[in-house]
Amino acid sequence: MTWQEYETGLEDRLVDLHSRVHHGAYRAQPSRRVYIPKADGQQRPLGIAALEDKIVQQAVVAILNRIYEVDFKGFSYGFRSGRSPHQALDALTAGIQWKRVNWVLDADIRGFFDNMSHEWTMKFIEHRVADRRILRLIQKWLRAGVSEDGQWSETTVGTPQGAVASPLLANVYLHYVFDLWVEVWRKKVAKGDVIVVRYADDLVLGFQHRTDAERFLREFRDRLAKFGLELHADKTRLIEFGRFAARNRKQRGQGKPETFTFLGFTHFCGQRISDKAFIVWRIAAKKRMVAKLKAIKAELQRRKHHRTTAVGAWLRKVVLGYYQYHAVPGNSTQLRIFQRRVCWLWRNVLVRRSQRAQVRWDRLSPVFNRWIPQPRILHPYPDARFAATHPQ
Repeated sequence: MTWQEYETGLEDRLVDLHSRVHHGAYRAQPSRRVYIPKADGQQRPLGIAALEDKIVQQAVVAILNRIYEVDFKGFSYGFRSGRSPHQALDALTAGIQWKRVNWVLDADIRGFFDNMSHEWTMKFIEHRVADRRILRLIQKWLRAGVSEDGQWSETTVGTPQGAVASPLLANVYLHYVFDLWVEVWRKKVAKGDVIVVRYADDLVLGFQHRTDAERFLREFRDRLAKFGLELHADKTRLIEFGRFAARNRKQRGQGKPETFTFLGFTHFCGQRISDKAFIVWRIAAKKRMVAKLKAIKAELQRRKHHRTTAVGAWLRKVVLGYYQYHAVPGNSTQLRIFQRRVCWLWRNVLVRRSQRAQVRWDRLSPVFNRWIPQPRILHPYPDARFAATHPQ
């Protein structure tokens, strides 16, 4: 059922839905399984909930957010009101530059949403929620199953990505599995500085000492195993990274420090041009840019015979949206590369509409200049913004 269909007799429908929820007659429907392509070429499974399930889930999430926002830790940024990926990026950069960080652990939990234990999820929720109706609703959503090609299949673990309640359930799960544990670990076990930034199931930690980093990695694997989770072996890396990494690696004849990618940006050690001080530079991740350009190319092909002004207006919004996220200090070169490649993709489509074999660039330049904006930096330096938002 669509939103437009549900709008007919909306008030009566909502009254009936409210009554069914409170009397226990409400039944969660299976999520429809669809797949979307990932940047690495694989397929990401999503679960599309039924319309009434979305309505009820949104109401429950609105209540639970008020409860858990009091509990969630400051280094948790994913799917929280008033928090954004750029705040997580700011905190990570400021932590590496201000603290004594020499090693970075870039951790990825394998198939986190697909492997969340239903039993542990309910135990964690019951720590703060006593209302049996809320608990029964969450159980219904977890056990509703999925429908794929008309076939229903039971779900004994995991929560569908794409469901309204899934981000909150994921944050609650990792709050107990990771956040509370790592906060105690860095206070009582670590010998040096430790910084933590988590955005949903993407984790980055910085350590002063390599021994701390290696011990944490061993104990973190054991910790995850207790709750049915494991680290992705290929995507979890411990690298030397920080203000002394370049010097130390050069002395050992190992070349430049390694890089890591977090929230769409590749981070690498660098120096400020003005005073040669250590700084963490960030550029748009290559995989993210390639995936975006492929999506633009496919859409341009679909709109090949549309009016140029209509395609230009759409393309302008897409490019501005890309700039809005990626226009950070140090990423100017990547933004210009993105802008030029978008112009090239559009040119290839426009040329194929013409009867001529070739169309010179100077004839198309006015079109590109009108619709595809030039890149400019839109974000301040992350440590400056972090200092402004955290004056203490």
